[in-house]
Amino acid sequence: MPSALRFPLQLAAAALSGVLLWAAFPDQDLWWLAPVAVALLGGVTLRSGGPRGLLLGLVCGLAFFVPTLSWSGIYVGRLPWFALATLQALYVAAQGAVTGFAGRRLTSAGHARAAYALVPLGWVAQEWARSTTPYGGFPWARLAFSQADSPLAHLARWLGAPGVTFAVGLVGTLLLLAATVVVRGPRRLAVVPVALAAVATLAPLAIPLPTDGRTAAVGLVQGNVPEPGLEFNAERRAVLDNHVSGTETLAETAPDDLTLVVWPENSSDIDPLRNADAAEQVQRAQRAVGVPLVVGAVLAEPVDASSNVSLLYTGGTAPADRYTKIHPVPFAEYIPHREFFRMFTSAADLAGNFVAGHDIGVFRVPAPGGGYAALPTICFEVAYDGLMRDSVAAAGSTDALVLVQTNNATFGYSAESEQQFAISRIRAIEHGRSIVHVSTVGVSGVVAPDGSVTEKTTLFTPAQAVARPVLRHERTPADLLGAAPQALAVACLVLLVVAAVRDGRRVRVARTDRSSEDHAVA
Repeated sequence: MPSALRFPLQLAAAALSGVLLWAAFPDQDLWWLAPVAVALLGGVTLRSGGPRGLLLGLVCGLAFFVPTLSWSGIYVGRLPWFALATLQALYVAAQGAVTGFAGRRLTSAGHARAAYALVPLGWVAQEWARSTTPYGGFPWARLAFSQADSPLAHLARWLGAPGVTFAVGLVGTLLLLAATVVVRGPRRLAVVPVALAAVATLAPLAIPLPTDGRTAAVGLVQGNVPEPGLEFNAERRAVLDNHVSGTETLAETAPDDLTLVVWPENSSDIDPLRNADAAEQVQRAQRAVGVPLVVGAVLAEPVDASSNVSLLYTGGTAPADRYTKIHPVPFAEYIPHREFFRMFTSAADLAGNFVAGHDIGVFRVPAPGGGYAALPTICFEVAYDGLMRDSVAAAGSTDALVLVQTNNATFGYSAESEQQFAISRIRAIEHGRSIVHVSTVGVSGVVAPDGSVTEKTTLFTPAQAVARPVLRHERTPADLLGAAPQALAVACLVLLVVAAVRDGRRVRVARTDRSSEDHAVA
């Protein structure tokens, strides 16, 4: 290949890699494209060197995150959308730089096989970094979350979401190795890495995903909003009334053994602890079904701030328990350094002033076969590994299910709601728990511990449903291992980079020695 064409083709391949990654996620759901995208990016960055690898990673990241996160700018404009996409793309750029830097040195030192390990390890490390920084991170659109319909999803039970990401990276690396063999020969040997990729993809199907256990009748109410967009906040009473009406409709056909009804996040943005009318509406709905009711509400507390909470009503005039969202979303529910960002966009004033809670929520629900725990999780919190582990651990040995209460009204008819629902499916497998995923506008549904779905709703339609999710209390291997698989992957990557630095020095010293010998002979 002419050297003048090499870099433009690498840029095109990096961009194509990002587009393929976007297509692997909902709404496209072409999960099998994720390993292909990994192979493409790995192929152009593995021996590219640090600066070129950084640029190639940035191109891939932008081609991936700009369309994948397009929902973030639907009602607040392009600047927040492109700012978020660019920030996330910078992490892929850093991954490309590390892969290019270490890959070139390891290959030059004769350790090409070790260099391939940089690809899957790099994806795990990159996702860990952007899931934790800055301001607590943004763990959206991780490779694992594109695999809800893939055989690789089974790995979540043992290794969690980072393990699924590593598996996608591994399959992609094997495809890259096969392509390399085809180019450099002998071509007949390419069948080996292809076969290994197929085995790595299908082997997780051997991991059983238990769904046995007692069940409980649980209702969910998707009340809908008057119209999509930010203006739903101006129709707070209408949103509350929609959920009350939906609950009364559900009560008309509810089974006698109904144990719990769940409303979504923001179903009562009128503070029911301070507004008597809103409190009466919530109590009216709870009386209609005659069982505990979980309400997503906004409270005007503490002073000059707000709290995004989940309230458990069991029949009294006040909630019996509450959970305050531990991880408010930066630049949405609150603005860090608001004065600074206001200089760039007036959208900085659209965000709230929400404060974080501190305690995991565990709602105790009575049931005919014995009580169980409902574990509230609010919106984007479902994407955070540690928070989800802590939530499941808080239930102890009690049978439990997870509640994911969310509000997707501000994202319109975009892929955001399906992307979030896919995360819930991976979490159900990872923690062996049923998940009741409830949105104001959809999609809502119930996810079994094997990731299968029932009672799924559509966007921007009122809906009510009663399902019988399985209640389980086992700790999965992923629960027991915790962050260890991720930490191990990051540690291995660091060791490889250190080895690459040392090997690079040896190669330079050897070349210098050979050069000196040549001069001496001359």
